[in-house]
Amino acid sequence: MTSATDPSTALTPFPDHTQLPESNGTFVKNWQEHPQSILLTDSITPVLKQLHPDGQYCIGQDLGIYWRLTDPPEKGAEAPDWFYVANVPPLLDGLTRRSYVLWREFIAPSIALEFVSGNGSEERDKTPWKGKFWIYEQVIHPAFYGIYEVKKASVEVYKLIGGQYQLLTANERGHYPIAPLGVELGIWHGEYQNAELPWLRWWDLQGNLLLSGDERAEQESQRAEQESQRAEQESQRAEQERQRADRLTAQLRSLGVEPEA
Repeated sequence: MTSATDPSTALTPFPDHTQLPESNGTFVKNWQEHPQSILLTDSITPVLKQLHPDGQYCIGQDLGIYWRLTDPPEKGAEAPDWFYVANVPPLLDGLTRRSYVLWREFIAPSIALEFVSGNGSEERDKTPWKGKFWIYEQVIHPAFYGIYEVKKASVEVYKLIGGQYQLLTANERGHYPIAPLGVELGIWHGEYQNAELPWLRWWDLQGNLLLSGDERAEQESQRAEQESQRAEQESQRAEQERQRADRLTAQLRSLGVEPEA
């Protein structure tokens, strides 16, 4: 008589996210990558909360997507600078994700973004089994793949059509609609975290910039200040009207006319 076993562990001897390295041990290639990822996540979070009221989604920021077993393990992973996966839990067994393991979850990211630090050849490499472009297109299958180059103030966006990436054409605003999210992706020239750069950002489908938390707070502060100024102006107008009424009353009484009459 055999003892009962958990088929998910007995039949799948592959490691999970807790057993795989979360980093390849290399440094982030430039200081801008971290704030750029934060800006993308921060500004799109309200949209994702509307799309997923149950909270079933995850965002990866320089997090490994494991697609095959290798030695060492990290050779079998790609780590997009930013990616989003719909309809998966943000935690696994109560633990924060250390990686995204395709053979455990099967759901491909809706979008993966790479931030170019070199000349862009690495992000466009189509060498089978090695090149980033090939691995995303042929194995990981993000519905959209974006290559952002801050030095060129540009972003290329590819859509997976018939198993191959097709380069998209920007719309009249210079943005790229990302249908699963109901947003557009493009370049915004402005200041964020004390740096004036061409940042990669989201807009809604009407062309309105999706704001970061700090920008939303600043907008609310400005709106509150404007409301306070309007209230002060109304108070001043009311006081002026009261003073005019008092002067008129005094003039009438000096002429022997009682205003109430």
